[in-house]
Amino acid sequence: MCHVIVTCRSMLWTLLSIVVAFAELIAFMSADWLVGRPRANGTPPPANRSGPLADPYRPTLGIYSRCLKLPRLDTVKRGSLCGPYAESFGEIASGFWQATAIFLVTGILILCAVAFVSVFTMCVQSFLKKSIFNICGLLQGIAGLFLILGLILHPAGWGSQKAVDYCGPDVSPYQLGACSLGWAFYTAVGGTVLTFLCAVLSAQAEIATSSDKVQEEIEEGKNLICLL
Repeated sequence: MCHVIVTCRSMLWTLLSIVVAFAELIAFMSADWLVGRPRANGTPPPANRSGPLADPYRPTLGIYSRCLKLPRLDTVKRGSLCGPYAESFGEIASGFWQATAIFLVTGILILCAVAFVSVFTMCVQSFLKKSIFNICGLLQGIAGLFLILGLILHPAGWGSQKAVDYCGPDVSPYQLGACSLGWAFYTAVGGTVLTFLCAVLSAQAEIATSSDKVQEEIEEGKNLICLL
């Protein structure tokens, strides 16, 4: 018989696992990893121009996508143009960014699988006599390692020609030049930290759902068990 067991620690782990998976996915898909040097009117800044730019804006560059502003035309209102600059995996700007994409996608797929499974841990707490919480915690730790590798390799690709176009000639591996880090990079870093926190919380969720108090309620014949 299925016993639905809900505790504060198991629910916190489930919710955080879902949030982390979505955060990493959104960060990976975003074009806001690097915020480029100022441009005007949707065109690259002239090399010999001095003085302030008219109506400046800062384009953004992601692992495989970018955001630019379209120039003002007579028949077209200027707006943002966001989308992939790479039509295939081989067109990603740097080999380091290709490796980053592989590691991040692998980690995100694991996190999404764990987030999906975590929803059902209220009803099913073991698989083949192994705790699902412990299995998921181990997978989250592995996913965190993949995410760390991806984040370490991303700055190594800052010396690519695509990064130079956005950040100026002073950009190089692990040197931002005229660029700054965007919210997507910080989100990916924060999500990685929370991934390891989830791995730790999974052990607490296992302890909470297999406590003596839970066993007592099961022996009393209760099918829905809610504990603090």
